[in-house]
Amino acid sequence: MFLLAGCTVGLVHAAEKVGGTAYPTRPVRVVVPYSPGGSSDAVARLLSQKLTETLGQQFVIDNRPGAAGSIGREVVAKATPDGYTLLIGDSPHTINVHVLRHVPYDPIRDFTPISLIATAPQVFVVHPGFAAKTVKEFIAAATAQPGKINYGSGGSGSITHLTAELFKLAARVDIVHVPYKSIANAMTDVIAGQIPAAFPTMPGAVPHVKAGRLRALAISSPRRSSVLADVPTFDESGVTGMIVSNWFGIFGPGRLPKDVLAKLHASVVGALNAPDVRGRTTALSLDTVASTPSEFDAHLRAELERWGKVVKAAGIKPE
Repeated sequence: MFLLAGCTVGLVHAAEKVGGTAYPTRPVRVVVPYSPGGSSDAVARLLSQKLTETLGQQFVIDNRPGAAGSIGREVVAKATPDGYTLLIGDSPHTINVHVLRHVPYDPIRDFTPISLIATAPQVFVVHPGFAAKTVKEFIAAATAQPGKINYGSGGSGSITHLTAELFKLAARVDIVHVPYKSIANAMTDVIAGQIPAAFPTMPGAVPHVKAGRLRALAISSPRRSSVLADVPTFDESGVTGMIVSNWFGIFGPGRLPKDVLAKLHASVVGALNAPDVRGRTTALSLDTVASTPSEFDAHLRAELERWGKVVKAAGIKPE
């Protein structure tokens, strides 16, 4: 009995070291709006493990896939705002409202941004046998054959779809969208030579590029990546306006209490700055980012506006 009481006191004291409140006093659910195995799931498990260690309560992953992530997001949007239900979100958080007919939440009002976690650029890849070895050569081929070159994506409205649509607008080319259930499926067909191109996010592209199964023509970051140092940026390749990152962040429901928000933010930033966590995010080809809640909020609003303009310019109709 005394031993149990001592353990409980120890956990409370450990919790009180960050943020001045005893939160959490019971397990915390971390909703991932996708199936296990993807980048969001990997980020969630890495961060949750560290938060479990530092806050003395289990941060338990709850995978809720479906409707381009809308099912999992709705779970968090409608949860009690007490810090015991959190969301690991990504770029579709600010895209879905533009490409889906029904989104059962407001991406800004119904969530409390806690911090960005990591970002990763998109990579323009083609089959190694495709004639174009540079973006300039790809544009020339697409210009000579309008509507004849296909590209695969992880589904209509996905970041891999909208990055390609942004490229079409910036490069003034007509290439044809072929949606798949996931970008992994699309890349399988690029590798097999069934379609020539795709725009996956860095973590999914790097192993195939390094193995020679795919050829990378450009990355959508402001500067080259040390992971793919030989691959130029779109700017270097003569296509401007192609700075695109898939981002990962952590949210609570809207109206999260200020003391709980402060505790979570301090704990998340501490976890992201831990050398072992940074090492593992780097191994995933992700760039670690720790932001303030207000910085994350500004990022969300900018992304919401940007993708709305791209969807409108590309003529994409909500499904």
